[in-house]
Amino acid sequence: MDLQPLALALPKTDRQDSTELSVQQRVFNIANELLHTEKAYVSRLYLLDQVFCSSLLEEARSRSSFPLDVVMGIFSNICSIYCFHQQFLLPALEKRMAEWDVNPRIGDILQKLAPFLKMYGEYVKNFDRAMELVNTWMERSSQFKAIVHHIQREERCGNLTLQHHMLEPVQRIPRYELLLKDYLHRLPGDHDDFKDAQKSLELIATAAEHSNTAIRKMERMRKLLKVYELLGGEEDIVNPTNELIKEGHILKLSAKNGTSQDRYLILFNDRLLYCVPKLRLIGQKFGVRARIDVDGMELKESSSINVPRTFLVSGKQRSLELQARTEEEKRDWIQAIQATIQRHEQTLATFHHLNCSLRDEDYTPPNSPLGKRAPTPIREKEVTLCMKCQEPFNSITKRRHHCKACGHVVCGKCSEFRARLLYDNNRANRVCIACYTTLVGVPPSPASLTSSAYRRRSILEKQASVAAENSVMCSFLHHMEKGAGRGWQKAWFVIPENEPLVLYIYGAPQDVKAQRSVPLIGFEVSLPESCDRLERRFAFKISQSHLTLYFSADGEELQRRWTEVLSRAGRGEELQMIPEGLDSVGI
Repeated sequence: MDLQPLALALPKTDRQDSTELSVQQRVFNIANELLHTEKAYVSRLYLLDQVFCSSLLEEARSRSSFPLDVVMGIFSNICSIYCFHQQFLLPALEKRMAEWDVNPRIGDILQKLAPFLKMYGEYVKNFDRAMELVNTWMERSSQFKAIVHHIQREERCGNLTLQHHMLEPVQRIPRYELLLKDYLHRLPGDHDDFKDAQKSLELIATAAEHSNTAIRKMERMRKLLKVYELLGGEEDIVNPTNELIKEGHILKLSAKNGTSQDRYLILFNDRLLYCVPKLRLIGQKFGVRARIDVDGMELKESSSINVPRTFLVSGKQRSLELQARTEEEKRDWIQAIQATIQRHEQTLATFHHLNCSLRDEDYTPPNSPLGKRAPTPIREKEVTLCMKCQEPFNSITKRRHHCKACGHVVCGKCSEFRARLLYDNNRANRVCIACYTTLVGVPPSPASLTSSAYRRRSILEKQASVAAENSVMCSFLHHMEKGAGRGWQKAWFVIPENEPLVLYIYGAPQDVKAQRSVPLIGFEVSLPESCDRLERRFAFKISQSHLTLYFSADGEELQRRWTEVLSRAGRGEELQMIPEGLDSVGI
């Protein structure tokens, strides 16, 4: 009798051990999958950086079959991304998996290295332009096309195109996020790695948002390009403001005799294209017979016993009686068109309310100190980018203007608004979009809301003066990129304290957006050699893969401090702020 409870307890203990073992095994499997996918990913990065990019760079430099800037524009900062994964993340994962029995965790590794994934922001931001460059130069240069096709035929390419491989870095960050979510889901809450893994997920999720946005945008543009090709390139629809809602074949009933004709409808957020087939030997193409604006469009059902599944679309330009092949097809079209009309009407109602407020001559601006006294304008030469939309100025199409309310230097598009200023006898003056909203009390007109002033902030939008106040190092330097074909240029360089392994390059100390960011990890710092043929004093250079940047300081001490800071950053060491008073050397 005393032995029976003991006998019953033994299977329970075995079950607990089995459960714990299965949890540990599942956690190990996820970590192992991360390692194996990382190995495969590094091999793809090698293909992009050391095969595609290097081959095209060699051709551009030796034979000038196509511009060097084209190659650099296509591959962006892929060399930095490859260096980070090949030299840092992959070795760290390999070492950890080899010692998994005594140290079963990956969260601490990812938490330490996740901040470096910010470098993907530059690649993702450049992705659309990179794809356009590939498509353009595949058609424009036979040598460019020959090199790409030759590499694509190699076994290691797996019968995939260059464009397909270029997409992998965009998709990699969301993959990390999914694996880490699964890892956390399997990990017990009291596990030593739980907090590190949780923090890693927060950091990676931020980086993944940039990639997810780019993927959605790219898919949207791909759909527009498909329709653009379907229409033979005759319709101007490839525009970021356009959204493809629905497309497909449908029957059109003749207004004369009621006969049905095969037609093709393409519904966008602002228009409906009514298309007819074109006679072609290869491939289906369509021509646009009519364009009907969503503004003013009406939809009615017109089915009868004799002519079922029909509906009427009428607009300012034309009316169409259409017939679907099935009830489901009819329902889908009606729902899509009705939803598009309703969304358009809601947008118009919102903007109409704003416009009515703006037209009210008796409107009194809210009480605000803005506009009561003349601002202290910023000197134009201190700013190379519009302080609102961050687009670079030029003397022809992007001239500088001062906002008469706040004094900021802005472009014409960001200062095309007028508001009455008290300090100027209540006369209307040119102001920026932010001041207009403050002074008038409501945002500007609908057309202005979609301007570049309201675009999403990019990863380079870190104000120079703010970054310099909390920096590891900052000063003016002259710089030049090897093989870029440009001479020495003076710029303002900052290594922010919160991003100590990234070098930001500004046109001027007052700029609100950097011209470029350079992830420093993996770079080697050295003094120029005789073969570099540099004529400037106090010069030094940083090199990584096929990228070399030359710098020239204003003195020996500034040169020494920059080489020391850059060397430590290249090795991935944590940097501290330069003591107060030293960071102004060379400014």
